[in-house]
Amino acid sequence: MSGAYCIQMSELGGPDVLKKTQMEPREPGPGEVLVRQSAAGLNFIDTYFRTGLYPAKLPFTPGQEGAGVVETVGEGVETLKVGDRVTYLGQGTYATHFTGPASRMLKLPEGISEEEGAAVVLKGLTAWMLLFEVYRPQPGETALVWAPVGGVGSLLVPWATSMGVRVIAVTSNDEKAELAKKSGAADVIMSSDDVASRVRALTDGKGVDVAYDSVGKDSAKASLDSLKSRGWFVTYGNASGAVEPLAPGELNRRGSLVMTRPGLFHFVADEAGLKRGAAALFGAMRAGTLKAQIGQTFDLADAPDAHRAIESGKTIGATLLKP
Repeated sequence: MSGAYCIQMSELGGPDVLKKTQMEPREPGPGEVLVRQSAAGLNFIDTYFRTGLYPAKLPFTPGQEGAGVVETVGEGVETLKVGDRVTYLGQGTYATHFTGPASRMLKLPEGISEEEGAAVVLKGLTAWMLLFEVYRPQPGETALVWAPVGGVGSLLVPWATSMGVRVIAVTSNDEKAELAKKSGAADVIMSSDDVASRVRALTDGKGVDVAYDSVGKDSAKASLDSLKSRGWFVTYGNASGAVEPLAPGELNRRGSLVMTRPGLFHFVADEAGLKRGAAALFGAMRAGTLKAQIGQTFDLADAPDAHRAIESGKTIGATLLKP
């Protein structure tokens, strides 16, 4: 197919290992569809594969989420037709085209664009997982949210707030602090401060019920120190590196804490889980609770620049790659 290409890596390393590579889109087999992509979402997990933190079989095409228009339908597919707008999770979305199982494709509701779909499907489902499947905070509880204006955080904060949860956000600068407050955070702490001490001061010494922490190594101790007795430490990202091992006895010493490291794909492995999460996500978007926060867009061919941007910590909201 003329003009079709992907972004491929043949070695591990920095952003420059990402190369534009001509490709021939794979024709859909039984139960599959071929999508001409309108956009692919950029996520920190893409950098983990690039650097080798997560294993990847080379040559490797990054990308975990995308959206576009169905171009070809494989044998036996009855749920989708040519021209349908879809979004999806799948490996290898840094490309002009994506072929995957029809059962894993989510039809985009009217009023939600393909760009919005690519911006929220992985990040929004992650927020759903955190709030509804891992630890569901109750009205009146307090949650500590790191990176509140990042891809997941920009959805997690307003969603939690809509549930009656008090959100204390941790971010890196005044601009991001203002955005966090606008999205619903009751209080904002700078990551350069003594976060745990500030949390204790804001909660009359009690601490928070749950910490949703995507930063990882650099923030883990502060998250643990911020929890009340029997609180939950939900570590779901490695932006600063993987969290160092923690002895179970340390959780007991701190007040019978619960620590978990969830991964979205375990929660949407079957069609029922995926559809349940999508219904909650799209419902929240239609109700106005959530809005796709697209902070920056790059040409797909400029994927190395996009990786540099997200790793610099300067991005806000979702980052899109457009073919």
